[in-house]
Amino acid sequence: MSGQSQFQLLRTRRFAPFFATQALGAFNDNAFRQAMIVLIGAFLGFSSQQAAFYEMIAPAIFILPFFLFSASAGQIAEMFEKTRLIRYIKLLEIAAMLLAVYAFHAHQVWLLFVVLFLMGLHSTMFGPIKYAILPQALKNEELVGGNGLVEMGTSLAVLAGMMAGGSLMALGDWGASAASALVVGIAVAGYLAARAIPPAPATAPGLRFNWNPFSETLRVARYITKNRTIFNSILGISWFWFFGTMFTSQLPAYVRDYLGGGPQVLILALALFSVGVGIGSLLCERLSGRKVEIGLVPFGSIGMTLFAVDLYFARPLATAATGLGAWDFVLAAGSWRVIADLVLIGLFAGLFIVPLFALVQSRTERSELSRVIAGNNILNALFMVAAAGLGLGLTALGLSIPQIFLVVALLNAAVAIYIYTLVPEFLMRFLSWALVNTLYRIRTEGLDHVPEEGPALIVCNHVSYMDALIVAGSVRRPARFVMYYRIFNIPVMSFIFRTARAIPIAGAKEDPALLEQAFEAIDAALADGDLVCIFPEGGLTADGNIAPFRPGVERILQRRPVPVVPMAIRGLWGSIFSRKDTRLGRMRLPRRFRSRLVLAVGEPVPPEQASAAELERRVRELRGEWA
Repeated sequence: MSGQSQFQLLRTRRFAPFFATQALGAFNDNAFRQAMIVLIGAFLGFSSQQAAFYEMIAPAIFILPFFLFSASAGQIAEMFEKTRLIRYIKLLEIAAMLLAVYAFHAHQVWLLFVVLFLMGLHSTMFGPIKYAILPQALKNEELVGGNGLVEMGTSLAVLAGMMAGGSLMALGDWGASAASALVVGIAVAGYLAARAIPPAPATAPGLRFNWNPFSETLRVARYITKNRTIFNSILGISWFWFFGTMFTSQLPAYVRDYLGGGPQVLILALALFSVGVGIGSLLCERLSGRKVEIGLVPFGSIGMTLFAVDLYFARPLATAATGLGAWDFVLAAGSWRVIADLVLIGLFAGLFIVPLFALVQSRTERSELSRVIAGNNILNALFMVAAAGLGLGLTALGLSIPQIFLVVALLNAAVAIYIYTLVPEFLMRFLSWALVNTLYRIRTEGLDHVPEEGPALIVCNHVSYMDALIVAGSVRRPARFVMYYRIFNIPVMSFIFRTARAIPIAGAKEDPALLEQAFEAIDAALADGDLVCIFPEGGLTADGNIAPFRPGVERILQRRPVPVVPMAIRGLWGSIFSRKDTRLGRMRLPRRFRSRLVLAVGEPVPPEQASAAELERRVRELRGEWA
């Protein structure tokens, strides 16, 4: 995947058929729902109050299966081969759409809601498979790009489905037939695409199925809460759905009353938000360097808050204009600010959601992932219901729609701060990602040599005060760094180091007690299965060359034999925070900004071979002549 675009995945059988199946399913869900709403609202002779009631309960009927069957769906996805399950689910979709054809022509409202429930069941069963199959089909470095494509495809498919279903049903006498042909045709296309998905073996074939959905839901809750980082990632995903539900549910009235727009402007507003989400989702791979970079999550939440607040100030008062078309709205004064806000809210939402899904997939045991995703879906549904309730409550309190947007923006900031307080790793990764990517352009080599799990020691040459952040920002697993206590105590940077649980160390002559504490902390971290990174030179290079490695690494391995991963940073000498040309041996103003760097990673060295001299030799080979 190195050097290739994520779009290359669309040419592979292990991803493209699944991508098509998912996008077609999202399209059909929304095409049917929108066609149903148009049929009830415009052609069945109901009063506006009756039509509004049906429109209001439709989302509840669709969400209900998520509460009832998600836990069971998670078990089934673990127990059986996933591709075969997808085909059965697609057959259910075809059957539901054939039933919809009869309901469309017979004008049977109760049957339309039965079909809507079945489509909710279709999404409930597909959900745990959808995100659990990606880690089986993709390499680790493809996970962010694959998730970005899925989110982009889903966002655009939802929009296209709403437009197509509503537009065809609105054709009048031919509407029901046109909408019927569309939803059945898309369902069949989804089944055919599913038949091309490669096999995805069961991850827990020996699992005993629990027929009690309530006790299984409680068990799923335990799965998602046992790892704090995963649980808070799921809370973040659910918050995304809360945030999105609040905004999209208010858009029709906002477009009508505050933008003066008609149906065309509503479609434009939804398109702007959806395109923004798609752009943000695709940007994740480039911004993250093809790794799971949770530092993007705070970045996304900051952008969502800022531009949602700006949307309040863009149009705080209702307008006298009515029925504007899309082009008339674009030409109206102040519209470009609203357009930019909608796109950027969606873009930063994409940056927010993709890394969270990738994090859950990468850190959850494969045998539990489908059940964790099922728990995520239950929580998502709860947050969506809460969003609908809050929207009704704020409206009843007399808040205008721009004021509701402002409340949601401020809630988003509060929730983000709360999550990052609970799991400082998110904020630490954001700060390190922002610093490193502002100052440097980094390419990695051999990153797969870092073990995915279990204890290991990383040794690296020491060129600048930024070395720890460069390694931390590149290695997928969290690592604990051993660093000179004076660097550890640098203002601002100290917060990042403490949050990352770095281990301060001093020389034997400076503070022997702190030195012993450091060795105890290193041993405890390795015993817990952590990665620990040390810089065996014992200080920053003064001339760009690698100094002899000190024997402390041998003391660590003598007590706790673990694999040792050699690393070398190339191109950092002479950049900001290095000591080149500094007579006093202190940091100076940068001569090179946005330096090109390489982090080269070698194969793990067995502990019995990992002498200080051997590790120094391997790091020198990795570094080469480029300092």
